[in-house]
Amino acid sequence: MVGVPNLTRADAQAALRNPLAFVAARWTPDPRTVRRAALAALVMSVVIVVTGGAVRLTGSGLGCPTWPKCTEDSLTNTSAMGVHGVIEFGNRLLTYVLCAAVGWAIVAARSQKPFRRSLTRLGWAQFWVVMGNAVLGGIVVLVGLNPYTVAAHFLLSTALITVAAVMWQRTREGDAAPRPLVVEPVRQLAWALVAVAGLLVAVGTVVTGAGPHAGDSSEVPRMDVPWEAVTRLHSVLAWVVVTLTFALWFTLRAVDAPSGARDRTRDLFLVLLSQGVVGYVQYFTHLPELLVGAHMLGSCLVWIAVVRVPLALRERPEATVTVVPAAPAAQVYDATSASIAGPR
Repeated sequence: MVGVPNLTRADAQAALRNPLAFVAARWTPDPRTVRRAALAALVMSVVIVVTGGAVRLTGSGLGCPTWPKCTEDSLTNTSAMGVHGVIEFGNRLLTYVLCAAVGWAIVAARSQKPFRRSLTRLGWAQFWVVMGNAVLGGIVVLVGLNPYTVAAHFLLSTALITVAAVMWQRTREGDAAPRPLVVEPVRQLAWALVAVAGLLVAVGTVVTGAGPHAGDSSEVPRMDVPWEAVTRLHSVLAWVVVTLTFALWFTLRAVDAPSGARDRTRDLFLVLLSQGVVGYVQYFTHLPELLVGAHMLGSCLVWIAVVRVPLALRERPEATVTVVPAAPAAQVYDATSASIAGPR
């Protein structure tokens, strides 16, 4: 067995000054561990959205009526608060699990050799988005589930998913400058797809904010927009995204793009079709809670698939380090005359 080295006073002080550097100096994760850490952060960013949807759909949004405590006198939920308090406080606890997953991704990225600053920055970006969204979640409770703050809360969660998905992709790439795999018009089509899909997600928050699921059993204000009209707009945008996805897939085949790019676009198309089926069924069945929750999960999966499409249209190989050969050592000659002596 390998003995564990004793922790000296100097080691303890170094760990307190810079714990990440202390861990990185003593642990080198393999690339698979870093990829798993990034994937765990991505999965948890989706889980927190789904559980947040469960809070809303069960009417538990004010199960803990204040923040950061659950009540004025208790940090946790009490038995008098019933199941709504359990659901809301449970969702708050999952934020700590999300923080742990993001923290693992940061530590793994920081400890990887060679050090990749871009990867570590993506991990820290997730951390700050989580902190910002935690504060925004508290504001949502304090303002009584104002639908505009709820929509902002979901959009910030989507931003977290975006950064987590990019980090997961970057763990399988190098740090060299991105090299496009398709021509510029094809890349522009892909970014148009991303833009319309982002608009689709944003309009989806308006549909929810104007719809019947207010998140609490009490009277909660809704967005003052015609729900049927904004729902139709959401549906039209969804069909535009489907059309752009099919057009991009067809174009990628026409230009003989790499299989990875075609596969990511095909995956997006299949996820969109599944999400569309769920969306239409929930609409015609008057928005049952279970289907609305499935639609929220589908929204996350659609956005991850969207983000992966432009990332598949370029490659980032390992960065190459140019090693300049050292100059040959100077030869020393014995002085044979009074004219020159020493190295030549």
